[in-house]
Amino acid sequence: MKRVSVTMGVLAAVTAAGIGGLWLTRPDLLPFSSKKMEMEHQVRAGQRPLYYQDPDGKPAYALDARSTAGGRAYRPVYSSEDKVSFDTGEESEVPQASKIKFYRNPMGLADTSPVPKKDSMGMDYIPVYEGDAADDGSVRLTLGKLQRSGVKSVVAGMRVIRTVIRAPGTIQLDERRVSVISMRSESWLQKVSDVTTGSHVRKGEPLMEIYSPAITSAAAEYLAVRGSGSVSDTLNAGARQRLMNLNVPESALAAIEKGKAAPLAIAWTAPRDGIVLERNATEGMRVGPGDVLFRLADTSVVWTMIDVAERDLSLVKAGQAATMSARGFPGRTFEGKVAVVYPQLNKETRTVRVRIELPNADLALLPDMYVDAEIDVGSGQAVLAVPDSAVLDSGERQAVFVDKGNGRLEPRPVKLGARGGGYTEIRDGVVDGEAVVTSANFLIDAESNINAALKGYSDAGSQP
Repeated sequence: MKRVSVTMGVLAAVTAAGIGGLWLTRPDLLPFSSKKMEMEHQVRAGQRPLYYQDPDGKPAYALDARSTAGGRAYRPVYSSEDKVSFDTGEESEVPQASKIKFYRNPMGLADTSPVPKKDSMGMDYIPVYEGDAADDGSVRLTLGKLQRSGVKSVVAGMRVIRTVIRAPGTIQLDERRVSVISMRSESWLQKVSDVTTGSHVRKGEPLMEIYSPAITSAAAEYLAVRGSGSVSDTLNAGARQRLMNLNVPESALAAIEKGKAAPLAIAWTAPRDGIVLERNATEGMRVGPGDVLFRLADTSVVWTMIDVAERDLSLVKAGQAATMSARGFPGRTFEGKVAVVYPQLNKETRTVRVRIELPNADLALLPDMYVDAEIDVGSGQAVLAVPDSAVLDSGERQAVFVDKGNGRLEPRPVKLGARGGGYTEIRDGVVDGEAVVTSANFLIDAESNINAALKGYSDAGSQP
């Protein structure tokens, strides 16, 4: 019995020692209260968390302590733990052979130290290694900081940039397709067809019947010449020309040639397809030479008049494709081409009038209708381009950050070209295949400015 008791006691001691050793070597297995005491001990020892991470290791971070939606507390990450490579799994991103040049203020102030120290808040100064601050102005960030900042890069490549100029406009009649119907001699209107303003008429459709003494006399003379066999062709042609000079329609001439007597009333027809814009004809009225009776307009082709800003004038040329969308026909587009760029600038609006010819086969577009025009002014050739978000533009200086790999980002001045479709042409400064940063550019720019300032302070401090 004594031997059994001694054996059980030894086993209990060994088991307790094993568990205690496991807790000592694996603090993550400590009970919650023990973990809390260990964290508080680290804080009391001067180790403050750099940030807090999701307890499941998800890419979710916070500067202050917080909890998940399920009530689980975020895990604090200390400076000694913020050296894990997210790509290779190495324990430290700083090579073992790297030498510390100096220590910089953790708050970004222009204050450096040749030895480790703490600021007034108890935060450790950040070491700056050789190669972190290169002479070319590049900035080097740890991979952990790159991921937390949301830095993303894309490869600059050849792309066709579609540059579009947008401007509002109105539909106007093609002035070459407007006809005016008037008499060239004193006449009386015998009858007017059932045609009103807004009616659509076809070419050759009767509009009215008129009586004109001059036309009747010319018709009688023409028939007399044609009826005489001894009359020369010259006289015959002259008599017919007199009727044509009075603007008698071809259909009326054909009817006179078929008849044997001069008609008292002549049918006057429409000279083209179109819409009646104006009607001044009334039955029985007397008409003098030059009085406008009807005005017709062919709207199968219309004009779009837009005003283009002065800064875009050099991009607009005749023959370029244009697309119109009418507010009265949502979802439908109309295709046309730039016909004329008017050689006159509006000094009040600083715009230039541009005319676009637009087919209107179904007559959907009406005069004075509002439309929104888009003119494609792109060259159609592929150029080196990067996303718009990759360009830092201060007005006087344009630059991008080129990703050199391993967290090294180099600011590069560039010359820009055309913009469109979310991309910007790069004419100089970047070559095809180089990766440029497209997000968190301003954070990196601020970091590079801080590094440049610190480098200036450190260089000045090293001089006698």
